[in-house]
Amino acid sequence: MFMENAMDGRHLHAISSVEFLTELSKTLQVLNRATWQETFQALWISGLRLVQRGPEALEGPFPHLYSRLCMLLAIIPLSIATIVKEEADKLDGGMVSAIKGELVSSLQILVQFSGLLSPPPATVHFANTAARKAAVLSDLKSGNENFYGYSKYNSPIKAVGNMLHLIVEACIARNLVDTSAYFWPGYVVPLEESSRAQESSWSSLTDGSPLMELKDALMVTPASSVAELEKLYSFAVSGSEEEKLAASKVLCGASLLRGWNIQEHVVQMVLKLLSSFLPLDSRSDRRYVQHMPMLHALILGISSVDAVHILSMYGLVPEVAAMLMPLCEIFGSLPPSDHRSCNFEEASVYSVFSSAFLSLLRLWKFHRPPIENALSRHGVFVRSELSLDFLLLLRNSRSALKNLSNVSKSSILQFDPLFQKPVYIDSFPKLRAWYFQNQACIASTLSTVYNRPNVLHVANIILKIICHKVSTCPPCVQSVNPQSTSNSSMGSPPPGVKEDICQWPTLPAWEVLEAVPFVLEAVLTACAHGRLSSRDLITGLRDLADFLPASLAAIVSYFSAEITRGIWKPVMLNGTDWPSPAAMLPVVESEINEVLALAGVNINISSRPRSVMPMLPLPIAALISLSITVKMEEFSHLHGIIGQGIEICATSSSWPSMQIIGALWSQKVRRWHDFIILACSRSPFTRDNTAVAQLIRSCFTSFLGPSVDGHSCYVANRGVTNLLGKTLDERARLVVAPGFLYMRSCQLFPDNNFVCEEILKVVIERARTLANDCSSERPAHLRSDCMTLSDASSLVEQISSLAATMLCHAGGVNLIRLLYEHILPTLLLSAGEDKLGSAGHVCSLFEGYALAYVLLWSGASIWGVGETSPAYASIYTSKRQRIVDRHLEFMAKVMEGNIVLGCGETTWRSYVLCFVGLLVDFVPAWILEVKLETLQKLASGLRKWHKGDLALSLLERGGKKAVTSVVESLL
Repeated sequence: MFMENAMDGRHLHAISSVEFLTELSKTLQVLNRATWQETFQALWISGLRLVQRGPEALEGPFPHLYSRLCMLLAIIPLSIATIVKEEADKLDGGMVSAIKGELVSSLQILVQFSGLLSPPPATVHFANTAARKAAVLSDLKSGNENFYGYSKYNSPIKAVGNMLHLIVEACIARNLVDTSAYFWPGYVVPLEESSRAQESSWSSLTDGSPLMELKDALMVTPASSVAELEKLYSFAVSGSEEEKLAASKVLCGASLLRGWNIQEHVVQMVLKLLSSFLPLDSRSDRRYVQHMPMLHALILGISSVDAVHILSMYGLVPEVAAMLMPLCEIFGSLPPSDHRSCNFEEASVYSVFSSAFLSLLRLWKFHRPPIENALSRHGVFVRSELSLDFLLLLRNSRSALKNLSNVSKSSILQFDPLFQKPVYIDSFPKLRAWYFQNQACIASTLSTVYNRPNVLHVANIILKIICHKVSTCPPCVQSVNPQSTSNSSMGSPPPGVKEDICQWPTLPAWEVLEAVPFVLEAVLTACAHGRLSSRDLITGLRDLADFLPASLAAIVSYFSAEITRGIWKPVMLNGTDWPSPAAMLPVVESEINEVLALAGVNINISSRPRSVMPMLPLPIAALISLSITVKMEEFSHLHGIIGQGIEICATSSSWPSMQIIGALWSQKVRRWHDFIILACSRSPFTRDNTAVAQLIRSCFTSFLGPSVDGHSCYVANRGVTNLLGKTLDERARLVVAPGFLYMRSCQLFPDNNFVCEEILKVVIERARTLANDCSSERPAHLRSDCMTLSDASSLVEQISSLAATMLCHAGGVNLIRLLYEHILPTLLLSAGEDKLGSAGHVCSLFEGYALAYVLLWSGASIWGVGETSPAYASIYTSKRQRIVDRHLEFMAKVMEGNIVLGCGETTWRSYVLCFVGLLVDFVPAWILEVKLETLQKLASGLRKWHKGDLALSLLERGGKKAVTSVVESLL
């Protein structure tokens, strides 16, 4: 489950998934005492499960099929390649051949998992092509001359392929295996001959055919080799303007999304091409306007849902953000050429700016509401969100690491040295000004007096245009901040602003964005007081978004902040003033309750009597109504901002609104119904700890089986498959497994301290259950079913593995730090009726063992078991030394008698002995980082417990600094 959670890819990738998966694989290989064959096999099976977990069953705006296939066919092979190279650096040639032999064995054994190898419909063609290629080459090498003159692309041989053929091709492309794989028994079963296949468009391109004649075919067909990509890249760099534009679009097409065998090279070429316009040393606006169509194509190409997900898996979010910032700065400072509304599909100053700006904000997630700050002040742990400063700091630190290490061995991109220079937000004054204004708008309401009269003038012009279009607004709406506008210091309007209420002003985008919050405050207040109808409000917002799509960022940010203030009254969704969800609401609520119940969460999400008309707070009602007006062809560009904004509004408000939003969207796009139900099923976990606790317990039950009267109840349906499940069953009913729902919801949990404590509580209960299963004090008729201690020890590891996975997925490195430094020590120090060690001697032993395993598995999964790559160490491993040293110092102080425990002595001893034993056996590199004084105190305490051998082993692994202590202990 560790691997499948890591592959889910929904956490922030401060590093690439290649590096993360590499370190996790090495960690699990050590902790599971596994061979490399078993580890590689676990990687392949986890990747296949990820792809098969309802790849196309839940149609919605976020299918993620291509990004899931990226994990299986690009990220996993690259991770394995890194492991093989590291082993080659440590071992001689014979041992390297051995590890490659284990890789081959892990691939060959996949034929036993036929259910996982069935390709999703979108990949059938690619699987068949891979199988046909193998059939042709194996046939030619066997001496058959019937097909002389045919290539692997146009051979008349047919073959049925599956996911194994795609995996093997991905491995061959990375030189992990060779074409001898085509001769594995049963690998290819050729079918009867068919008509000759059409020649590949990419082959035609490399043979010299004109790019412009092939661009449509190349857009939908991924390249098969780096040579083909290099041919295309030459057009993007040195071709005509028309060829440059076509090459840019082709690079961001099928090759980026589906070119899994060469995807890392496509990513490098796309971003290297984008970075060729940077840095902005010359500040030449003309240069950027000249290349505007090409920039527009590149930005749109990397802005799709799957493309953003793929870039994040390669760990490129900071680099992409650093590329988008200067483009936002330049194009946001240029005035548009005319008064027309912006069209995303046409290259213009506003469309390039809006595409770059919205893409940047999707990476940055700026619109997290201020409710988080309020929660954190009350002692609730809240994860910090990204900021522009953090992204740039991360990018600069990684560039410095690459320079120091002569480019990291796992680095995907190698940019021009100029791009490696540090980048700071002060380099972009317009972006910086908007950033601080946005932060101020989120933190508090708009000031009644604003010292930028030109901004207020622009806001009034925009209001006049909106009100003229709807032609129903009274004059009182058409003024922002009358105290300031009546001031004699108002000054003249900025250039580009004319008193023509029929045309939008031709102003730079930054000036429009700065005025938008004041426009929003005016129209929302007017609507709340009945001076502006809801229909005119939405029409005005839609007109503003059509004029400058980037203004959606300001709209979402403003509404998200306003909903947390609790000052806006709810509005009736009666179908006249506001859209009504009445037709679908009962169905949606019923299906959400059913999904939750099947996942083991029994709550009722509907707190509203059926006779009461549905209501929503005004900002949420306005935002959801605006989102419904978005045309489907614009959805991929805008949903990343609007969709997340709606979710944040719904989860930030105390008003039960998610099911109402789901009903409204189900009425708009019925084919997304199942996706919407799943998304809405996460809403109870944003504020209800009872629901969170039930989900946690359901995860353990589905993975381990139920526990009845303190004893395990063995059932056939358990394990990872039962925990994560499949999206749809054979009856086409939406069935969501507990683990799947946990992974989709844990980032929304309001209190990670509670999550950690609840998981530890279940671990303790399960440990006691195992103790009862092993106890000889069971009734006579049940003693024959007593579990052996070896079986119980194995189950303790499974329990701890699941608990550690859930902890890491919910809170990451911050929650693991709290676990080591606060939560577990507090649990050991706590006294009371249910304290640790109060359930008997055997139960106390198992409690200590289970807690020690959870602690070690959690830490190792985040920090690694030994030396890690520089990029990984800078984010994760660098924190290990201080945290582990503090925890061991706590243990030493307890053993010295300086701290009084609340738990039982047996639990404490078993916990210490197990944890120290695990450190010695599995993570000796951690011991090297611990202070000598702490090691000496621990060893002294162990000797008092008559555990001299363990004390000696601990000191022996302390390195050179502990040599004297080792000698003294032997004398």
